[in-house]
Amino acid sequence: MELQNKNVLITGSARGIGLAIAHKFASVGANVILNGLSGISDDILAEFAGYSGKVVAVIGDVSKAADAQRIVEEAVAALGSVDVLVNNAGITRDKLMLKMTEEDFEVLKVNLTGTFNMTQSVLKPMTKARQGAIINLSSVVGLAGNIGQANYAASKAGLIGFSKSVAREVAARNIRVNCIAPGFIAS
Repeated sequence: MELQNKNVLITGSARGIGLAIAHKFASVGANVILNGLSGISDDILAEFAGYSGKVVAVIGDVSKAADAQRIVEEAVAALGSVDVLVNNAGITRDKLMLKMTEEDFEVLKVNLTGTFNMTQSVLKPMTKARQGAIINLSSVVGLAGNIGQANYAASKAGLIGFSKSVAREVAARNIRVNCIAPGFIAS
């Protein structure tokens, strides 16, 4: 896929892996839609001044369906389309299983339900355009598990199955769905 002038929405891109992904897309000429829960600082926006593409910030909580729909609508209003969605937003609440609470297990609301919300919201315009790409960030922990991360591992393993299923559903519409499982990253 040629990325020059493509519109790429990256959830959870106010810092860490998401911000690094946004810089990579911007470096090859893509227009970037940054997303954060509470805001994108002016300093972060200034980091994108040297790239040829546009940068737009859209605030919202991917774990809420209405916010996810609004994020996509604002991105489309600003740039005309979302050609690539990177579902990066994620949280951890590490604890041993015996001490984990139901609230701790709710990392699924961001990590898995957030991906569902964003994917469902972006599929309508992508299906109409008959093109697009969705990249879901899982984790090696979703493949192998990890002590103290039963909640996180469950959410990331779920993303793998989710990605495979959605890929089968939308392939005929020229929409690709892939899943990446990075290892531990210092961020």
